Amino acid sequence: MVKNIKYLIIIITIFAVSFILPQGKDRIKNKQTELSRIKTEISMLESQLKISSTKEMQSNIALENYNKQSFLLNTLINKLREEEQLKQDDIENTLQQIGYIEQEIEILRKNYSKYVVSLYKRGKEDELTALLNSESIQQALLRYKYLQKFSERRVKDLAEYQKNKQDLIELRSKYEKEKTEKSLLADQKENEAIALKKKLAERKKVLTSIRRDKAELKKSINIKRSAENKIKNLIAKLIEAEEKKRKEEKERIAKRELDKSKKENKTILSNKKEITQESDYDVDISTTNLSSFSSLKGKLNWPVAGGRIVRHYGEDRNTKLNTVTLNYGVDIKASTDLNIKCSAEGIVSAIDWIPGYGGVIIISHKDGFRTVYSHFSEIFVKEGDKVRPGSVIAKIGESLEGYIVHFEIWNSRNNQNPEIWLARK
Repeated sequence: MVKNIKYLIIIITIFAVSFILPQGKDRIKNKQTELSRIKTEISMLESQLKISSTKEMQSNIALENYNKQSFLLNTLINKLREEEQLKQDDIENTLQQIGYIEQEIEILRKNYSKYVVSLYKRGKEDELTALLNSESIQQALLRYKYLQKFSERRVKDLAEYQKNKQDLIELRSKYEKEKTEKSLLADQKENEAIALKKKLAERKKVLTSIRRDKAELKKSINIKRSAENKIKNLIAKLIEAEEKKRKEEKERIAKRELDKSKKENKTILSNKKEITQESDYDVDISTTNLSSFSSLKGKLNWPVAGGRIVRHYGEDRNTKLNTVTLNYGVDIKASTDLNIKCSAEGIVSAIDWIPGYGGVIIISHKDGFRTVYSHFSEIFVKEGDKVRPGSVIAKIGESLEGYIVHFEIWNSRNNQNPEIWLARK
């Protein structure tokens, strides 16, 4: 009985796997399309650099070009990492199917061996004796039918055994192919990581040139002014998207309840249809079960261990360049640890590139709060990831001001002073 239950579980698992695999293939296909798009964009940026003059190669134009290439390479590496994981899932599913087929083959082999041994020992005469020794014609007929069914079953088992052996050969071939594909993905990811390292080294040379050029430094400040508004607009778009989803979900629930009251006698078929439609609906309820963010005021984790604030919240004056900018967050300079850590439990809701700040990560938290992190050289998360306090989400990249992370806190559309929220040192 236990063995039967075990095989039933295996069969159900294999059925589920066969349903999931086509979806995994679609996801991989979509990822590959996206990878091609990113590679095309990187090639275009590289072409722009090649036709740039010597002066342009030492300007903010080149810096932003390198910043975007670095961001795109990071995105590419993350997507390759995700595709590699999908391929690993395929490999594990294939191994699971191989294991199941091997068990089936072994059971059929043992059963057929018993039949062959029995036939060798007793032969067809034993079956004939069983018929002749029947006490009645009815018993003889029953025995004959049983022996006929038994013989048919043995033929069927033999055919199934041969089919399973062929399936096993195909699955092992598929497994080897998937291993090769995963290895190629790993190599590609490694090559992109090398390309990223090279871009960061080239970018460092441009940074050194701009630091010596007062005019270019002023231009970089103007770019940052524009960037602050873009971050604000990005936050607004996220809020609008979530509000729209909540409204649609509310309307959908109201409609479902109305339909339920009107159609008390639904058929099983219509019930199944309704469940399918409901499961396909994309509703953003990601922060519902997260821990409170508003309770962390004054004790929020710092995004950089051992960091210190070098550019404060609000109006910021640069006496050397005679400029005034508005800072929606704070700039925190790292000491030795370059890891950017999530300040509170949340969901990665957006990863984007903005001139002046490069890559930007926005994490949504409970109570309508969001934290923003930028100025990084490597990204370790993707949109939709759930992150815990202290989770490493990125690595700080070098900027004109050194190794700093720009950090913002928003409550809905209102930006907050992070210095009030961060834990006292």
